[in-house]
Amino acid sequence: MSHHPIHSPEILCFGEAMTMFVAETPGELAAVEWFQRRIAGADTNVAIGLARLDFRVGWLSRVGDDSFGTFIRRTLEAEGLDCRHLQTDPERPTGLVFKERAMGGIDPNVTYYRQGSAASCLAPSDADSVDFSGLRHLHATGIPPALSPSARELSWQMMEKARIGGATISFDPNLRPGLWPSEAEMRDTLNELAAKADWVLPGLAEGRLLTGQHSHEAIADFYLERGSTTVMIKLGPEGSYFRGRVGGNLESFTAPGIPVAEVVDTVGAGDGYAVGVISALLDGCSPREAVHRGNLIGSLAVQVVGDMEGLPTRERLAALEAELLAP
Repeated sequence: MSHHPIHSPEILCFGEAMTMFVAETPGELAAVEWFQRRIAGADTNVAIGLARLDFRVGWLSRVGDDSFGTFIRRTLEAEGLDCRHLQTDPERPTGLVFKERAMGGIDPNVTYYRQGSAASCLAPSDADSVDFSGLRHLHATGIPPALSPSARELSWQMMEKARIGGATISFDPNLRPGLWPSEAEMRDTLNELAAKADWVLPGLAEGRLLTGQHSHEAIADFYLERGSTTVMIKLGPEGSYFRGRVGGNLESFTAPGIPVAEVVDTVGAGDGYAVGVISALLDGCSPREAVHRGNLIGSLAVQVVGDMEGLPTRERLAALEAELLAP
């Protein structure tokens, strides 16, 4: 069923959604016969997570004029995303990704077929129809700028127009070194984009690679000095670190991770974290509540095989938050 809200979206996400095939059985992909079809993409994981928490979320991208593009559109619309800015490209295919079934919580091997995909040819003109004045928040990641020069131009433009329109902006570096011509170019581009964001969400290893700094504080200060207001560093099972301006003061703290009985698939944990902190900050929660919710939703994401299947509804989130707070 299609959702076409009258109102334009309050949150906008953009990037590449791919059709994903997850191996039914562990082992090398060459030996796997059965796959399950899902949807993949860091940017859509966040969009879906925020839509499940009852925000009006728009998705800006391109898909091919093919069955996989139709599958992606239907899946996103069924999740309640506003797809008015999702173009169908008659010339180029939808990107595909194949994922191993990894055991014991190790990162699964992933094979992409995304070169020359419809979404890799995103360009500034794709944002022409966006009403930035009605936008409350823009979530950006380091993936679109890695796809092509035109997609990088679009990233700049989206962040600039959102800033002028008065929206808050979050940025998750989401390093994909294999998509960049060089590490230096990746580093420089992503640091420049991060400086345009209010809330920067790197993982610890990403933060070290991008800033050349080692400690949580130094990584955070690198972005705070360049104009961001808040840096939240993901520390995996250890939880996360917050450093930012709250009221007139600089506040910093570490929030412990939520223990997980069994890690099924680590993909999507960072996206779950982003859903938690962004939704909480937009809800008007305190930094501690935001980071706690980020840790919580990140912990849900690692307990399922899919990238976004663990993302909770508002009701489930409220129940889980109450359970964790119970004495």
